[in-house]
Amino acid sequence: QVQLAESGGGSVQAGGSLRLSCVASGYVYSRGSYCMGWFRQAPGKEREGVATIHTGGGRIYYDDSVKGRFTISQDNAKTRLYLQMNSLKPEDTAMYYCAAFVQSLRSGCMATTTQYKSWGQGTQVTVSS
Repeated sequence: QVQLAESGGGSVQAGGSLRLSCVASGYVYSRGSYCMGWFRQAPGKEREGVATIHTGGGRIYYDDSVKGRFTISQDNAKTRLYLQMNSLKPEDTAMYYCAAFVQSLRSGCMATTTQYKSWGQGTQVTVSS
């Protein structure tokens, strides 16, 4: 399975911005054959999908709660996944995880937690009001 490592979390005030990064290594299949996504989990809540992207291109998914504020992207080498977070709100406070699994481009990438087989350790994002 691919190995993932997140960074970029921190503490910001509401309205601020953060950029999360996820370094991917150990690809078993072609780098263009993976669904990758950002998920988050707040204390006492279930892990939820924030945004997903297929490394081979195609449609990007955003949860309604982050549309227009967050942007998911990848580098050309497909070894780094990013999440640009703008206009942060206190309710965005959570541990953020990068995740991946092998999926055909045609099948698309939903934010179904159980589909994702590789997970990073997470990076904490705290937004104060």
